[in-house]
Amino acid sequence: QVQLVESGGGLVQAGGSLRLSCAASGFISSINIMGWYRQAPGKQREMVAQINSDGSTNYGDLVKGRFTISRDNAENTVFLQMNSLKPEDTAVYYCNYLKLANGARYWGHGTQVTVSS
Repeated sequence: QVQLVESGGGLVQAGGSLRLSCAASGFISSINIMGWYRQAPGKQREMVAQINSDGSTNYGDLVKGRFTISRDNAENTVFLQMNSLKPEDTAVYYCNYLKLANGARYWGHGTQVTVSS
């Protein structure tokens, strides 16, 4: 099992910034993908950003150029720097951990991000 603990959500005005963190613990694999997904009310969960254990990244189209994902492999932590936030970024943001060896996927409990106009 892998446990994920998110932090850093909150309320911010449009144009502002927030930084999310997610710490993984438990049976950590060195080969994995960590990332962030979000789900707004009435919408499907969507991928925001992913980062492989080798540092390669992938972003959702709606956040490219505004959000940056990074990780600290020594601390098993992933970060999401969110800049130029828009009201449509309002959602619950979930940390995700994918163990590539067996395809096991784990989710955090989510952290609320609210962007006011």
